[in-house]
Amino acid sequence: MSRYKLIIEYDGTPFAGWQWQDDAPTVQRVLTEAIAAFCGHAVKVAGAGRTDAGVHALGQVAHADLEKDWRADRVRDAVNAHLRPHPVAVLSAEKVADDFDARFSARKRHYLYRIVNRRADLALERTRAWRVPRPLDVEAMHAAAQRLVGRHDFTTFRSTECQAKSPVKTLDQLDVTRDGDEIQIRTSARSFLHNQVRSMVGSLVLVGDDKWSADDLSAAQAARDRAACGPVAPPEGLYLVSVDY
Repeated sequence: MSRYKLIIEYDGTPFAGWQWQDDAPTVQRVLTEAIAAFCGHAVKVAGAGRTDAGVHALGQVAHADLEKDWRADRVRDAVNAHLRPHPVAVLSAEKVADDFDARFSARKRHYLYRIVNRRADLALERTRAWRVPRPLDVEAMHAAAQRLVGRHDFTTFRSTECQAKSPVKTLDQLDVTRDGDEIQIRTSARSFLHNQVRSMVGSLVLVGDDKWSADDLSAAQAARDRAACGPVAPPEGLYLVSVDY
């Protein structure tokens, strides 16, 4: 068996998330089926992050074991041929050591959340960003975001369905910047809790809307109570950008 590392881009709009479901289209399912159609045998595909329904990826990472030792570019091109017309593309394929694991070998994951801060509705990016029509104070959002950087109990920003053993995570980055109408929130950590990024973004928007202060955000985090969280940001603005190994 030969193990291949795949870097994948996808539009999450038509999918019920990454994780395989028997009764719904998912990224893992269409990717698994495409690889099996190419190589002629059943495969298991493991991903670095289990993105939710509607969440996109610019650099999701997965691995799969193939019985034949194929050229990496042949794997990429053949899998892409079988993925059409799904909005999923294998950007690169690389043969890796047998102990490489897309999920457990990862050292850091990087996410981007896009907010379009304007009154007009979105036409071209309706499924690619969250439109917030009220003016947001990006400087206040960034300053408050730094309260969450570091090692904390993130129970407040964790889905009630999260299966992680511990709510304690180390957040390495949470930066908020503006470029015209677009606000970008970039965050990095070794791993995240279920819904953590979208929960943090929703709470930061309360700060930008002058409904919360930085102290309110800190108090919400310290409460270790899901009820203390702001509204969860919608999935369409979230992108898994890349994974470090």
